[in-house]
Amino acid sequence: MKSSKLDKFLCLFTDVQAGEGTTALLMFANVFLLLCAYYFIKPLREGWIAVSDISGLTKMEVKAYSSFGQSLLFIPVVSFYGRLTDRWRRSDLITRSTIFCISNLAVFWAIQPGLFIDNLPYSGIVFYLWVGMFGVFMVAQFWAFAADLYTKEDGHRLFPLIAIGASAGAACGSWITSALVDSGLFGAEWLLIVAMIPLTASIALSKISDRRKPNQIARTEAAPEPDVEDSGRSAISIVFSSRFLIAVAVITLLLSWVNTNGENLLFRVIQEFLTGDALQEGITNSDALLVFTRDGTTAFYGNFYFWVNIIALLLQAFVASRLLKFGGFGVILLTMPVVALISYTAMAFVPILAIVKTMKIVENSTDYSINNTARNVLWLPVSAEMKYKGKPTIDSLCVRIGDGIAALTVLIGVQLLALSTQAFFVLNIALVLIWIAFAFVVIREHRHLSEIRG
Repeated sequence: MKSSKLDKFLCLFTDVQAGEGTTALLMFANVFLLLCAYYFIKPLREGWIAVSDISGLTKMEVKAYSSFGQSLLFIPVVSFYGRLTDRWRRSDLITRSTIFCISNLAVFWAIQPGLFIDNLPYSGIVFYLWVGMFGVFMVAQFWAFAADLYTKEDGHRLFPLIAIGASAGAACGSWITSALVDSGLFGAEWLLIVAMIPLTASIALSKISDRRKPNQIARTEAAPEPDVEDSGRSAISIVFSSRFLIAVAVITLLLSWVNTNGENLLFRVIQEFLTGDALQEGITNSDALLVFTRDGTTAFYGNFYFWVNIIALLLQAFVASRLLKFGGFGVILLTMPVVALISYTAMAFVPILAIVKTMKIVENSTDYSINNTARNVLWLPVSAEMKYKGKPTIDSLCVRIGDGIAALTVLIGVQLLALSTQAFFVLNIALVLIWIAFAFVVIREHRHLSEIRG
């Protein structure tokens, strides 16, 4: 088959063979829309939790303990999702789960503070929990779909291209959020309605992509792969049955723990800044202070995520595929912990806002680009059962357990040990060193699985 103009154009980013361009572009657009929608929602999550006051707790503690609640909530949710993968065909699973999320957005839009209700107690915490599940499950579901759609060899070539769509969608969504809120013409409360549009479009793109490569789909509509349909093993038991999956679970947990520690510290600094800013401007009315804090936090994170995702887009477009091609899986997997080690070392020596913000941008942009590619490439040599049960379980449960441990870190570090910000950064350095050790285990087991599958 002769390469089309689209195939040749996409070769600027990675190795695209004849006839692959259209499906790759559909997958690119699909993940673009998902991440665009997510970044309409995510900054609002930070703004809403910032005005969800609980007596006796600082705002950082409210945020950190809400993350711990996510880790508890994900245990039954992961089990329920695993049962759905056995009962529903792939296209039905994607369609129904996305429609469910859209309906949830309508409910949250109606109850958010300042719209119809002044401030429904604990609504910000409930929304925070929901966004955590939405962000992990929808993205993990997409990449499980992509890993099942492509062979190992095709995935190595095309995943970096598709991941550019994720980075571009995240950058676009965060930029639009920041621009709309800063303009004053579009309130933050309407972001949830806007997010419904790309989510609806993603359903159609998933259905089209699902029909384009039936010869490369391991789990087809007519005959699901036997080990996915009939094994009867729970998602948790699948994870603990493999040294590879256990090691992946550990590095996923450590990534979450380290990153969330940094996010919690950044959130505390932002709230302290906004409190001082409000005092300088003479804002004392409770309703005005609520709007000021919510919109200020939402706008800050919209801008913060914009820079994170712009850099992530550049890394994904020009670095990730070349790093994978010339360095291999081991190099691309180790990039993230090495960057984290450098970043938190810098924060520990110079713990000021400018350094913390800059290093968090570097850390997060690497996570969303190079490390995102590594996390998805590592699933290519495994079975469909591991992809559809093991991957969502690790990507959701282990991430939230890491968040939960980070909450315990806040509790012990702030309430019991009174640790300084610098001490928290030193703790992160120690965690990153453990992360690097387990990353070498993943690399070894991944090589072994690749050899077995030929």
